Amino acid sequence: MTGPRQLPWRSVTNPFPPMEPLSPDQLEAVHDASLRLLEEQGIEVMSARARDLFRAAGASVEAASDLVRVDRDLILSLIATAPRRFTLTPRNPERALVLGGNHLNFGFVSGPPNVHDRIEGRRPGTFADYVKLVKLAQSFNIVHFLGNQALAPIDLPANTRHLDTYRANLLYTDKVFHAVSIGAGRTRDAVELLACARGLTLEELAGDPSAITNINVNSPRKLDDAMAEGAMQMAELGQAVIVTPFTLMGAMTPVTMAAALAQQNAEALLGIALTQLVRPGAPVVYGGFTSNVDMRSGAPAFGTPENAKANLAGGQLARRYGLPYRTSACNASNVVDAQAVHETQLALWGAAMGHGNLIYHAAGWLEGGLVASFEKIVIDVEMLQAVSELFQPIAISDAEFGLEAIREVGPGGHFFGCAHTMERYRTAFYEPLVSDWQNNENWRLAGAKDTTERATEIWQATLESYRAPPLAQDRLEAIDAYVACRKEAIGGGEP
Repeated sequence: MTGPRQLPWRSVTNPFPPMEPLSPDQLEAVHDASLRLLEEQGIEVMSARARDLFRAAGASVEAASDLVRVDRDLILSLIATAPRRFTLTPRNPERALVLGGNHLNFGFVSGPPNVHDRIEGRRPGTFADYVKLVKLAQSFNIVHFLGNQALAPIDLPANTRHLDTYRANLLYTDKVFHAVSIGAGRTRDAVELLACARGLTLEELAGDPSAITNINVNSPRKLDDAMAEGAMQMAELGQAVIVTPFTLMGAMTPVTMAAALAQQNAEALLGIALTQLVRPGAPVVYGGFTSNVDMRSGAPAFGTPENAKANLAGGQLARRYGLPYRTSACNASNVVDAQAVHETQLALWGAAMGHGNLIYHAAGWLEGGLVASFEKIVIDVEMLQAVSELFQPIAISDAEFGLEAIREVGPGGHFFGCAHTMERYRTAFYEPLVSDWQNNENWRLAGAKDTTERATEIWQATLESYRAPPLAQDRLEAIDAYVACRKEAIGGGEP
């Protein structure tokens, strides 16, 4: 088995203008409707501390229902303090990510409770599976960041498993990863461990953020206590927060696109404003996760035309407020098949052309988020590399026009072996991961294997060739000491 042939690590920028499905008038109508929603109906905020912050800033807080209603001028003044762009620096500075503008960063699958591969089938996720996934995330250069746990390792205690997964992220990768956003304790643990890994104090890390978390608004119109506390803790420490409403048309929002976008926008703006109440200028990201549901079963649908349009429109809204944008490239297929690929590709295209700065779940997501798939990771990595190559600029110069080569070859010739071709072949030729058996004879000689069979060989070979990125011994010891201390504290009842 051979290991992966892939493009080098590089920052990806989209040179094309973003696609905008909303006209300027429609965009302003969504903006106005979302502000009316915040002013007239409000959002239930379950954190007493968050409610106190809004009340002190001048918002109306209804004691009986915990509804927070915020005047549009207050909301807009708060979100205006958020940075338009910022950088996240992991323990390897060469893997830093720019969030904002036309920078695209592709993320690994995160959150599923189950895992699947062709060898062992579908099963509940374990920590051993988690480690394998993290190693794959490190190995593929087109994967820029890890999300909120590549899967939930259910064989570990729920109250301390975040410490084990943070340690695995730091030991087996040197890329940006997300803090678990359930409460202040889990988010602070991520920040403390990243400070250990970088050899910095918390104060120094606040000026050069490494950590990011994603909070979901419990749509419709409810920000729960744990999400709010996690976001406020991250903002206090100068680390980044993504605020992502979970808005599925027909289930968590009214069934129309207009209603879903207005509700998404209202919920996102309130969460973003909360981070700025805690620490003006704290890095924050506008998140969108709007799609539709299967109205027969209620199951989420992804990779649909509605999902792709929502990904594009979410980018318009984020740019309307001058904020970085998080979106996703999901699918709802139950197996790694043509449906899984075409749904992922449609969602990915909407995310990329919407200028999503963080594109979540871009590699390995399956079953609407219930499964992390080893084979799907490999197939998605190929697709992401193709998108990355699409966004590379076209070289235009006298040398690139190849006029000498055209003269040399003459009419009716070919350019396979001429100097112009051979000088560029090794640097410009894109070698895909799983589509290299395009010639029927090569495919037959290789055993007539289908895509998932070849993908299986690739992820296995990738794990065999994996090498952990270097981590200084004193920093590893600091990480281990912190993990041990926190496990003991949590066992004693600390949050």
